[in-house]
Amino acid sequence: MNDQASNLTICAFARAAGVNVETIRFYQRRGLLPEPDRPYGGIRHYGELDVDRVRFVKSAQRLGFSLDDIAGLLRLADGAHCAEARLLAERKLDEVRAKLTDLARMEAVLAGLVSECARGGGMCGCPLIDAMRAG
Repeated sequence: MNDQASNLTICAFARAAGVNVETIRFYQRRGLLPEPDRPYGGIRHYGELDVDRVRFVKSAQRLGFSLDDIAGLLRLADGAHCAEARLLAERKLDEVRAKLTDLARMEAVLAGLVSECARGGGMCGCPLIDAMRAG
């Protein structure tokens, strides 16, 4: 995936992509990023397309996609598979919504327990600890 201006060393590439060198190597081992050929007696060089690819991976991770999901998205990145990419995104959206529902439930339970603790004034057992003991 190197472009014509493949003149970045791995250190410069990592810096340009906002990651560290070990992240680059890890992505290469996972098949998310191709490893350029090493010229005889030389060092590998990377280009802006490589930087863009790493930024894509990091952006997808921030949206909650796993590295396996991202590998699938990269295979679909030619634009001809928009429906498949949308299905992956819809599944991720369903997961996010389920997590939000769980978090809202957790927030309501914790808010109630904190309120009970405040009303107790420390005179008896702690409602928070008692609730967690009860399961």
